[in-house]
Parts: sequence; C-alpha cells; structure tokens
Amino acid sequence: MFFCLEAADFIDKMPFHVRESKFRHIFGQALKRDVCYDGIRITRTSWESTYCAVSTKFVAVITEAGGGGAFLVLPLTKVGRVNIDNPQVSGHKGAVLDIAWCPHNDNVIASASDDCTIKVWQIPDEGLTSNLTEPAADLTGHLKRVTLLVWHPSAMNVLASASSDNSIILWNVGTCEPKLQIAVGEQVWSASFNFDGSRLACTAKDKKLRVIDSHSGEVLQSDKCHMGSKPSQCAYLKDGQIFTTGFSKMSSREYSLWNEKDLSTTIASEEIDSSNGVNFIFADPDTGVIYLVGKGDSNIRFFEVTKEAPYVHYLSLYQSNSPQRGIGWLPKRAVDVNKCEIARFYKLHNNGLCEVIPFTVPRKSELFQDDLFPETASDQPAISADDFFEGSKNAKPLTVSLKDGVKSSNKAILQVQRKSNVLDKMPANRSSQAPAASEAAAPALPPGFDPQGILDDMRKLKLIVKAHERRIKTLEERLSQYESGEEDVEDA
Repeated sequence: MFFCLEAADFIDKMPFHVRESKFRHIFGQALKRDVCYDGIRITRTSWESTYCAVSTKFVAVITEAGGGGAFLVLPLTKVGRVNIDNPQVSGHKGAVLDIAWCPHNDNVIASASDDCTIKVWQIPDEGLTSNLTEPAADLTGHLKRVTLLVWHPSAMNVLASASSDNSIILWNVGTCEPKLQIAVGEQVWSASFNFDGSRLACTAKDKKLRVIDSHSGEVLQSDKCHMGSKPSQCAYLKDGQIFTTGFSKMSSREYSLWNEKDLSTTIASEEIDSSNGVNFIFADPDTGVIYLVGKGDSNIRFFEVTKEAPYVHYLSLYQSNSPQRGIGWLPKRAVDVNKCEIARFYKLHNNGLCEVIPFTVPRKSELFQDDLFPETASDQPAISADDFFEGSKNAKPLTVSLKDGVKSSNKAILQVQRKSNVLDKMPANRSSQAPAASEAAAPALPPGFDPQGILDDMRKLKLIVKAHERRIKTLEERLSQYESGEEDVEDA
C-alpha cells in the first residue's frame, strides 16, 4: 500500500505535458467518385512534378499527348467522367513539365515545357470549348527544357522559371522580357519566394540550399542541405524560415527547418521513413501548418511549425489505399469556412482518377472560426512588375478576410506589351469576352498601312478561289462524262 501511494505521488509530479494545438485533430475524407474527376490521361513523364495545379475556378492536369505537350483545364464544378475528346491546352511542341496558376488572376496559367519555352494562357470563365493553341504570352530565353515555374506572391506578372540549362530567369510576363538571369550552376529541383518576394530559396542537384536576392540575383546564403542524391524540395515560411524535404546518405526521407540568415546548421531535422518518393511541401503561411505529400505513396502528413522547441510538431497522418501520381491544392481563398475546411487536395491516381480530399478541423459551433481562418492573401497584387524590377520594391501580399466568403475579382484579359506594341494573341472568341481595345492602346502601324484594305483584298481572293474551285469541279465532271461516252462507243 505504501509503494502504491508513493508511485501515485510520483506520477502526479511527473512533468508530463501534451502540447495544445487547434490543429491536432485534422480530419480528411475523400469525396465520392461521382463528384471527382475521372478518365484523365495523366502524363507519363518521369520528371518530379506535381502534374496538377488548382485555382479558385479551375483544376489543371498535365496529360499524355502524342507529338507535343498538353494539359487539361476543367472548371471546379464540372465533375464526373472526362470525355476523351475534351478540349485541352495544346500549344507546346514538347512535353509539359510544370504548370502554375497566377495568384493574382484565376484565369491565367503558365506552363513550362521540354521545348525550352514558357507559355502563359488565358482561360475563359466558362472553360475551354475547343483546343487552345495560341498563348497570351510566349517566353523564350532558356537554352534547355524548362522544368519549374513559381509566381511572385505580391508583384503582378512576375514569374520565376528554372531550366536544365542550370539557370533561373525572372520574367516580366506583361512585356515578355527576361529581367534577371541567375546562373545556379546545377539543375534546380525546387524554388520558393519568401513572404514579400525579396528572397528566392532553391535546392539544386549539388545538394545545396541557396538563398538568392530576387532583385540582384546575388546568392546571400548557400550550404549543403540533404545529402541524398534524389531531388529535394523547399518552401519559404512566413517568418523567414525555410522548410526542406530530401533524403539522407542512407536514402531515408527526412525534413529540415533552416534560418534564412544562417544555413550552416538546421533549426530542426527529423527522419520520416525509408520510402523512395519525393515529399512535396504545401505550406499554409496563415496557420503555420505544413502538408507533406509523398509521391508514389498513399500518405499525407501534417506538421505545425511554432516558435518553441522542437519547432516542428507532428500533427497527424492521412492514409488511403492508392498511391498518388500527382497532387494539387486549392488556394485558401476558396475553402469552405462553413465546414471548417482548412485545406483541399486534388489527388491524381494512376488509373486516371482525380480525387478531391477536403481536410477539416471539426468544431461544434456553426459560427465563423477566427482562429482557424486568419486573413489570407487576396488576388489583388500589392505592387506592379515595374515597381519590383525597376524600383526594387518589396511588399507583403494584400490580405482579405474569409468570414463572408471570397469571390474571385473580375480581371481584365491578360495583354502583353512588347516595347510600344500591344500584342493581341487571344483565341478568336476574345472579342465576345471583352470590349475592343481603344485606339490609344492600338499597336503602332507603319505609314500607309491599310488593314481594312488588306481584309477586303483577302475576301476578294477567297471569292476568286471558290469560283475557280467550282469551275474545276464542273470541268472534271464533263471530262468524266466524255471519257464514259468514249468507252460506250468502243463497246458498241
């Protein structure tokens, strides 16, 4: 009896403590198949990409295409089986390796390809009704295949691309100009802007993590990251820390947390498991929750990054029976706050299914949960591309409250300006989607150039060609009758 009392007293005095977190119980439940997307011919390329990107209006999936590269764009509301002849974006001459939606325009998506080009596309609100082959902007500058795309978080029309030519280029999409080229010296595996876009972190084939000044291209920090030979991933967090995933020398998967000002040592590091698939990072800057999605396995792990040791806290795990071929996630602006949905993933299966998986934090109250949904980045840019490139300005993303729901802002159709000319490379039905450009915005024309006269001449030529076609057809019919008449005479 004395021993039992002493043991009970000892247990009461133990410093046992369970860390409190509102995200300890994240619940994931895949939607039924009939409200997902099915029958998608997912690309078979072996490049380490997510193959999927999601905006508040559309889900895009890189598909298998003969003789070139293509990707599928579907409205979020158009669920069910996808027809084999469904319209696609198919303007590349090589396989599409990465796609990324613009954070400031939910109708604009960029694609990187094996044909060494980047193309930027404008998707109509109603989706595609025919194959889209003409991009709104064509970015050429890389010497080898383009493998990675990352949009600037707060500057309008600023895009970073990485290529197998071992370089990173920062583009002004509005003018199709490469504004800054950064020689990395190795194949870049992943890249991520910090919260205000003043820094760019990247991992490369030489196993190094680099922190780069996005205005000058200067490498501010560089050190060894994960020692394994397989690709590593990185994501900038809101407070200047960098989260990475990769492989150890023994090929075990691991994660690390770094301080952007000193990459000589990690803040935290932990081995995950011994699987061989790349762990893609999806970081929520509003809540500090990080989702690790293993390619080729069926797990999605949740972590929370805090300011107290051990800094990275394991939360939970979502498992399913089927491995993920690729993955995309919905922007925070479009989650269903009424159901306490904090994230929604779009998981690609090997059998062509795109499965929708919402993740929620169950709450009894039906009121808006302020602690789960702090203000998030809006679709309004904080600065222009000129401010960023020429003024060397930085700005944090403009934020918006999710309390009353957020709808995508009405955006003008992307127009690209080369020097003094405004290029209009939109599909043929563009005129029905937006008013015609004013005369002041029209491209400068050479002296004596008469576009209306050229159109009239083209119409006349078409009429002449059609008349000749009819005359040729008539002569062919007469010749056929003449030849059949001769054959009748010979038979007689």
